[in-house]
Amino acid sequence: MELWPWVSAALLLLLLAVPLSRTARFYAKLGLYCALCLGVSAMAAGVCVLRHGGRTVENMSIISWFVRSFKYVFGLRFTVQGRQKLEVDGPCVIVSNHQSILDMMGLMEILPKRCVQVAKRELLFLGPVGLIMYLGGVFFINRQRSSTAVSVMASLGEHMVRENLKVWIYPEGTRNDNGDLLPFKKGAFYLAIQTQVPVIPVVYSSFSSFYNLRTKLFTSGTIEVQVLDAVPTLGLTVGDVPKLMDTCHQAMRATFLEMSTRPQENGVAEGPRAQPAQ
Repeated sequence: MELWPWVSAALLLLLLAVPLSRTARFYAKLGLYCALCLGVSAMAAGVCVLRHGGRTVENMSIISWFVRSFKYVFGLRFTVQGRQKLEVDGPCVIVSNHQSILDMMGLMEILPKRCVQVAKRELLFLGPVGLIMYLGGVFFINRQRSSTAVSVMASLGEHMVRENLKVWIYPEGTRNDNGDLLPFKKGAFYLAIQTQVPVIPVVYSSFSSFYNLRTKLFTSGTIEVQVLDAVPTLGLTVGDVPKLMDTCHQAMRATFLEMSTRPQENGVAEGPRAQPAQ
């Protein structure tokens, strides 16, 4: 018998019934989130296999349905501006900022049809989570071997054009909760120019008013999401990658900093003020 339903129920009961310190509540909620990820991945994998028989982008709608329910457990709300900009007919590259393990909820909240993600290869070995990512058509990259990563991206470019796919990439390359955006890596922008498809930037507001690993904060809150205008790549060449990357970074950073200094609904006056770029 799987233990995850009992673990999840016990953690939820603990949160509801027992007065806990802020640190204890943080780890209890984080444990509940991990237990839900494992358990829901196992259930969703069964549904995906029964519905579609194996690995296909069509499974992402099933995965998205399951994950979107998490927000009710943790008291999170999403407000989205510009969602319609993701509903383009052809393939595109979607880039967004990457803050924490909670980003999966934000991704699934607005995931368009026929969209797959690019993820580090290590995630493939996370049991049910790796299985459901594989079934959803996620492309895995070995970041320790650049030659392999390049070949995967080249294959992905052919795949996305042939099958009319949207590809979601976190160009920062790692989680970042320092109140600013990290410099972008070039892979997403090479891919967009290689396939001559537009880049669509997506920006999530700072989580710091309700989730902070350093201060052990994990409460309810509201996440703002803004989908920015698509940046065309038609006619661009590899030599234009730095300019394209810089254009997207500047637009996303300006939006993120604006969102991060707005009053928050849960009583926190402001999000983090980032230091100016050097």
